[in-house]
Amino acid sequence: MDRRQFLKQSTLASSLFFVPSFIKAFENVSASSLGYKRLVIIQLSGGNDGLNTIIPFHNDDYYRNRPKIAIQKKEAIKVTDELGFHPNLRPLKKLYDEGYLTIINNVGYPNPNRSHFRATDIWQTGSSAEQYLKTGWIGRYLDSYGKKPYNAIEIDDSLSLVLKGEHINGIATTNPAVLFRTSQDPYFKNVLNYYQDEHLSEHNLGYLYKTMISAESSAKYIFEKYKTTSNTQTYPNNGFAHQLKTSAKLINSGIETKVFYASLNGFDTHAGQVNSQARLLKIYAESIEAFVRDLKQQGTFDDTLIVTFSEFGRRVKQNAANGTDHGAANNLFIIGNQLKKPGFYNELASLSDLDDNGDLKYTVDFRSVYATILDRWLAVQDDAILNASFPKLKFV
Repeated sequence: MDRRQFLKQSTLASSLFFVPSFIKAFENVSASSLGYKRLVIIQLSGGNDGLNTIIPFHNDDYYRNRPKIAIQKKEAIKVTDELGFHPNLRPLKKLYDEGYLTIINNVGYPNPNRSHFRATDIWQTGSSAEQYLKTGWIGRYLDSYGKKPYNAIEIDDSLSLVLKGEHINGIATTNPAVLFRTSQDPYFKNVLNYYQDEHLSEHNLGYLYKTMISAESSAKYIFEKYKTTSNTQTYPNNGFAHQLKTSAKLINSGIETKVFYASLNGFDTHAGQVNSQARLLKIYAESIEAFVRDLKQQGTFDDTLIVTFSEFGRRVKQNAANGTDHGAANNLFIIGNQLKKPGFYNELASLSDLDDNGDLKYTVDFRSVYATILDRWLAVQDDAILNASFPKLKFV
């Protein structure tokens, strides 16, 4: 059997490369060596419009630049004398009132890139605008501190760059039960019988057999943990809520996973932004509320930090299609019960002093957020993972 035929026939071929090839070697490592704090990363894919998410309802420049798409003052959920939430973020306002939310304004980086693909790569790798890295910042965390491949799980069918390391990758799955059933496929089992073939080596199909053995072991472990718990909350009926529902079950099971990754797509609002963003923000807020309540009910919220970002913000000025074009700096949400500065971490950047492209100027480098999470939440050496030192913030 040659490699191409093997890949074509195997029912696990599409996901095997997301599972490292040495699970067995680490299965007996103590979970206590990793600690218990968990990080949940959520990407609002497409570039969420931060100015219509957190509303500067007292700012004349905001309404002057957005005569048709601005959220009116009477509609905004007022939080301070200057800023308020989009009307569909009422569930998030509840978390804010309970001290579970920190909002960091103007997050970005020098020389911002406005391409979805490149900007996402920059955020997922923790690179500068000029660097092109092949590993994600969580992937490098796994390389240095991970003991098992399921220390990082993305609730998706494919693995994002952020969870790919040089030596260890995280795992991608939308349904642990399906992953396990697939690993028990008769063809899959039959193929593993060839593993002891003396002609197999790392230079032909040997490494694939090792990966398949690892996939089977990992799938079994995840599923065995997953089926031990149940959700305590009713989640909205949408794909994003399903990701969080699955994440909650795994977190509450006590699984040895440090990082979970989820995403909500559709934020590229070049036209007709008002209705489409409102729908997406409602999905986000209602799903997050159910997720937090689920974790609180089962006693795991205190040790869980939830970070929500988007690859860039939108242009301050609306376009001719009643939407917004790709921008730069944006707001970022931190949710948890161990926040040192709940509420607004900093002021919104000026809407009159913009960069040359008409975008908000960043005041907080996103890698400072990462450095803070790595150092103060995951308790690891942040500069080694980020390949540079960045100022720490005081949100945890």
